[in-house]
Amino acid sequence: MSFNCDVHTPFYTDAGGRPYNKAGIKEWAGLAVLALPTILLGLDVTILYLALPALAVELQPSSTQALWIMDAYGFMIAGFLITMGTLGDRVGRRRLLMVGAFAFAIASVFAAYAPNAEWLIVARAALGIAGATLMPSTLALISNMFFDQRQRALAIGIWATMFALGMALGPVVGGLLLAPFWWGAAFLIAVPIVTVLLLTAPLLLPEYRNPQAGRLDILSVLLLLIAILPSIYAIKEFSKAGVTPLVLVTLALGVVGTLLFVRRQKQLPDPLLDLKLFASKTFTAALFILLMGLVGVAGMMLLVTQYLQLVAGYTPLIAGLWMGPPALMMVLAGIFAPLFARRIRPAFVIAAALMLSSIGCGLLAQVDPLTVQVLQVVIGFSLVYLGLGTIAALGTDLVVGAAPAEKAGSASSMSEMVQELGVALGVALLGSMATLLYRVQIASVIPDGVPDDVSRALGESLWATKSVAERLPEGMLEQAQSAFTQGMNMAATVSGITILALALISAVTLRHVKAVGGESD
Repeated sequence: MSFNCDVHTPFYTDAGGRPYNKAGIKEWAGLAVLALPTILLGLDVTILYLALPALAVELQPSSTQALWIMDAYGFMIAGFLITMGTLGDRVGRRRLLMVGAFAFAIASVFAAYAPNAEWLIVARAALGIAGATLMPSTLALISNMFFDQRQRALAIGIWATMFALGMALGPVVGGLLLAPFWWGAAFLIAVPIVTVLLLTAPLLLPEYRNPQAGRLDILSVLLLLIAILPSIYAIKEFSKAGVTPLVLVTLALGVVGTLLFVRRQKQLPDPLLDLKLFASKTFTAALFILLMGLVGVAGMMLLVTQYLQLVAGYTPLIAGLWMGPPALMMVLAGIFAPLFARRIRPAFVIAAALMLSSIGCGLLAQVDPLTVQVLQVVIGFSLVYLGLGTIAALGTDLVVGAAPAEKAGSASSMSEMVQELGVALGVALLGSMATLLYRVQIASVIPDGVPDDVSRALGESLWATKSVAERLPEGMLEQAQSAFTQGMNMAATVSGITILALALISAVTLRHVKAVGGESD
């Protein structure tokens, strides 16, 4: 990189001799604006983790409904992200961001005042579709504002930190809101955030659309939904019921949808998803690491927040405050990982952070089912979040940096899709694994003579058991808490092994990428 010293038209040039300006005050202020919807999206992923027990008492969802309340948001985001990322390249990234933000606020109000579980599931799905317009727009706009590679890496690191911070602060904010208000207040926080965004975006954010982009192919959109949604549903059902005819049918539908979608993209001159992006091994490897990393972390996030409330017995507010140290670790990782990557190859920064995360999972796997060990849980989960912050920052930058500027929306949507999919799959798989072990453990100790409704609650989940705590036989609640902790132990073990393997994969598949600012081997 060189610097032209002409005082009238100063500019930098990249390795190919192309000129660009460095980001100034307006661009960094614009990044602060983009941080608003980014934090909001992260909050909405996890804010219900602490609200679920209170929500369960009022709306009385079944176990399946409770899972859909948690997962519908992430699944719909995953289903629509690629479509919305490509749509932003066509209609304008800032315009799509503002329209999506307004829709997100409206859906949040509907969710806050949901009278029953079915209404809330639909509202969460609507939030997911609206959220899918926000995520690729925010990340793609960064590529239009920060052209210097180091500045862009730091900006994406801050952006990823904001999303991860939102996920980490979800339980904290949920706890603060649940203390004086009802569970629906967790959704209304979107309204003031969106208001500020709509007022400041036209002033600080540039507009960008790809002038060469063709029309949006509706058939590709439909095929993509057929590819993603049935596949996710099959995974959810398999984690709960094993191999069933429904699982096989929905999985087959997803596979067929995927094959038809890929075939369609190869035929189009301007595809919904440019499959040529996968020719970059950096792009492909970074996507895989983001996906598997989020699978390993997200399920533990739900279990830890439930442990603090249902086993340790903390109020939502106190449980949320205990999630503060993990949130801080995530913030530090998101900020410092790009700085370390200026001197150390990203592959080794990611691998080191993931190894620390696997140690954190080891601490969670060793929590004693017979005693409450909050400090060990918080320390272990803080290490887990250290890895999450690192892969969110560096992995996202590797994905976006591997794509040309006109494909930034598509690349951004792929990055966000695999992260959202990873969160949803982590909750579905690890959460269901822990629930299965809980049910096996508790079924063997339910005494005779327990009323049917109490027996059903015991066999359902720990949060259902807590709702009938005053009617339980003596010592039964403690046994249910022990069974839950054993489920968390097993999920942490599986997560730790997965993350450790991912650390090794990162070191091998990304070792060709030099420190930020250098060229790949």
